Amino acid sequence: MAINISDYFRTETAPAAGTRVDLSYEQVEQLGRELDELRARIVADLGESDREYIYSIIRAQRKLEFAGRAAMFVPFLPPVWLAGVASLGIAKILDNMEIGHNVMHGQYDWMREDTYNSREFDWDNVCPGDQWKHSHNYLHHTFTNVLGEDRDIGYGILRMARDQKWHPYFLGNLAYATALMVLFEWGVMLHDLEAENVIQGKRKWSDVKGLLGGMWRKARKQVAKDYILWPALTGPFFVSTLVGNAGANLVRNIWAYSIIFCGHFPTGAQTFTAEECVDETKGQWYVRQMLGSANITGGRLFHIMSGNLSHQIEHHLFPDVPANRYPEMAVEVRAICEKYGLPYNTGPLRKQLGSTWMKIAKLSLPNWMTRDDNDIVVNIERSKAVDAA
Repeated sequence: MAINISDYFRTETAPAAGTRVDLSYEQVEQLGRELDELRARIVADLGESDREYIYSIIRAQRKLEFAGRAAMFVPFLPPVWLAGVASLGIAKILDNMEIGHNVMHGQYDWMREDTYNSREFDWDNVCPGDQWKHSHNYLHHTFTNVLGEDRDIGYGILRMARDQKWHPYFLGNLAYATALMVLFEWGVMLHDLEAENVIQGKRKWSDVKGLLGGMWRKARKQVAKDYILWPALTGPFFVSTLVGNAGANLVRNIWAYSIIFCGHFPTGAQTFTAEECVDETKGQWYVRQMLGSANITGGRLFHIMSGNLSHQIEHHLFPDVPANRYPEMAVEVRAICEKYGLPYNTGPLRKQLGSTWMKIAKLSLPNWMTRDDNDIVVNIERSKAVDAA
């Protein structure tokens, strides 16, 4: 017995006439075993080249930050100052994405080094590392795109799936998304707080007292560093340095938001319900990760600047594998998708970003006012018991 995607994997859209994929329970489990084997091969091959890779990124990040900070001392040379803002912005992107995000995922715990492991590392960001690891590593990566479980679906303020009940509030979807993009690090900081649930009385302030304390301590240090200490060190150039630091943070926020949203919400990325994922097997979990994620094509530098989250499909399948291995894993993952007839959602940044913003705009309106775009229906046998019945 096959269960339609609308009953098991909830799609963003409801294609009437499109591609149909039928997978048996055994096919799904075999797919899972193939992905397990791929992961095991890569993990067994980790070594000095992977260690050197992350340390080369760390060295580059430090040089870029030094150059950016130094340029703040010469605001009377606008081209140099602007280059400094760009250099500092790139340094912050590397720190947050290719270093911070990946280190805190435990991708380099195998090196057994004190500084760059998931327990000790903290990033150049207002969000406390321990809170991010709960909302992201646990909630998001366990319940990827599961409505009501994965808070990354809309970040508590956006409507990002047709199964989310429409309310006039969502007419502001585009405005909220723009604000989130500009203030992304602050949105990430508030993520674990579940502020909308606190406001609605679903969560008590006493329940989040500890979280608020952690946020205050981390945000206070970041604000003091970027907007008081570093500007003060440049003496008479305090204001221009403050503006430069704010500009670098803005560059980082817009880039991180764009890469992350393109990996989760372009046309074709699917959402699911908690009921549909009960008693999910490892193979079914893998299929959910592939259906709910999207990649972005580009060159090596682009992938580094994205923290290799341009390979979001591979990241969702193997979140604790060093991200520099995702490009080689992507070749096999795509082949596995083709083997089983599953979609492999990928495309250039302009395409993925454009479809993401189009979705944000469409979902600001009631479903009856917009058209669904998905053209793939996946049918999967839920379990051996269902098949036997």
